[in-house]
Amino acid sequence: MTLNGLKLSVTLVLLLGLTRHWVAGICSVEHCTDPARCVLSKDQRSCKCAKGYYADRCDKNAHIKVMCDRDYIAIRAVEDFFKYHNVPLESLHLPNKSCRAQREVIDNVPYYMSRISKDKYVTCGGKPLEKNFTHISYSLSLLSDPQVIGNIIRDPVIKMDYTCVYPYIRRVSLPFPVVPFSSETVMRVDELDATIEMMLYTDHTYSKAYSSAPTIELRDKVYVEVTVTEPADFFLLRVNECWATQSPQPNTTEGSVHTLLLNGCVNDQTVSFHNMSKGQSGHNGESSTIRYSFDMFRFTAEPHDLYLHCTVQLCEPDDHKSCTPNCNSISKREAVRGDPAQGLLSYGPIRIEIPDRPQSSILMTVVLPVAGVWTVGFFFIILITVAKAGSRRLAQTK
Repeated sequence: MTLNGLKLSVTLVLLLGLTRHWVAGICSVEHCTDPARCVLSKDQRSCKCAKGYYADRCDKNAHIKVMCDRDYIAIRAVEDFFKYHNVPLESLHLPNKSCRAQREVIDNVPYYMSRISKDKYVTCGGKPLEKNFTHISYSLSLLSDPQVIGNIIRDPVIKMDYTCVYPYIRRVSLPFPVVPFSSETVMRVDELDATIEMMLYTDHTYSKAYSSAPTIELRDKVYVEVTVTEPADFFLLRVNECWATQSPQPNTTEGSVHTLLLNGCVNDQTVSFHNMSKGQSGHNGESSTIRYSFDMFRFTAEPHDLYLHCTVQLCEPDDHKSCTPNCNSISKREAVRGDPAQGLLSYGPIRIEIPDRPQSSILMTVVLPVAGVWTVGFFFIILITVAKAGSRRLAQTK
């Protein structure tokens, strides 16, 4: 299913109480000839409509559709389907009865639809989120109130269980280099394509990214942004660990390594997280975009170029607890650091601006040359004075 360019896995389960008919009814066994629309019982004495079909001969398609968008979850079916089962629109609701269905006309076809935003999932009675290392499952039920006549109920209750499945943890491995100059990957999880990107920016406004290998002076700020670009503004993003190496290989054992972030916590005193708003401090794991900075440095041994690597983790929108680093527990930091279900992003090289020749000191460039000139001049003055004195003595002797 594709909606607005977003591909999602969808599971739909329908439980319809009025889909079973006995032999004495219109839907007799001889009418149940298409197993795709009508299902016989084991004793072949009764039949029921297959999921999504209805009417006396199970020959009508309810056109039931589940829509899983990055901003909402919805289910709909044609109006005639509910009228056949004597279910009025006013009786349709989610587990929380305050979340009611609506009637919508699409291409001149009337539908009954229930659509809620992600932030109302829990309020409307959504089931506890189910997750593993790859998926998050949102499950809801569309229900009808029983139609009471006197003190009896004759029409069955309709219940539609439906589930939307979204990706949870991204596992990414990036080639090097990448053009444009950023660290980006497109990863397919089931039927969903999603992208995580890491870029360096020229200043604290995060308005202009480097388009080539940046050259930064020592102690200048390095501005890093890691963001989920597709689907945008849905998942919470946590940057678990960031470290710099002298090699483009993130797990190399050669050369020096310097850790900036460890399990989402600052491991370098110059590291600061930034909010999306200008000039405000931020926190790791609060949104789908993480921004932080650190002071430029270099390793003591050559090569001086740096390669930046970060591991990232995605959290469902309501799970702030999993995305909030516990920076006060050393044991927990060490345990989570070994979590294999993390994505890896690499960026580089970042070059350090170092002059080719060491700068001369003021003594060498100014004082000594001036002193040399005065010394030579003073020496010549002495020679001239001695010469004149010798000439006077010679004249007196004559």
